[in-house]
Amino acid sequence: MKKIAVILISIITFILTNKAMALELKCSSFKSNEEIPLKHTYNNENLSPWLIWSDVPPGTRSFALICDDPDAPVKTWVHWVIFNIPEETRELKENLPNQEILDNGAIQGVNDFGEIGYSGPSPPPGTVHRYIFKLYALDTTLNLKPKATKDDLLKAMKDHAIGEARLIGIFGR
Repeated sequence: MKKIAVILISIITFILTNKAMALELKCSSFKSNEEIPLKHTYNNENLSPWLIWSDVPPGTRSFALICDDPDAPVKTWVHWVIFNIPEETRELKENLPNQEILDNGAIQGVNDFGEIGYSGPSPPPGTVHRYIFKLYALDTTLNLKPKATKDDLLKAMKDHAIGEARLIGIFGR
């Protein structure tokens, strides 16, 4: 009985002193739930934002990112699909090129504008929309080709996400 008590105390002590870290995603030009600057919008400079992340889960082999607008009138509108971001990467710099494979080996998919890479907010006039940047830490790299869609990415990631972080930007016209 004493052994069980010692084991339980050890487990409880471990849990209390070793808080689990959660993957965290930030942007250099806006905070979560704040307005996305015009330079990141489709009808202006259309620059991808500088994203930074930390507290990466152990076992991470790559990252994937999806940005979409759940407030779009017809369906959730996809603005960015990027995957196989190398495990040592902790940022995506501002104004990434809209090319299939980036210098670091990350692969960009196609968005709902029919374009490769990032295409910023362009909501219809009237209401403010949310743009949700979802970063996934994966326990593998994915066997997907450039121009993959959000649905392709979600299917390939199934059972491989070991961490997730979200950043929400808002924009309206």
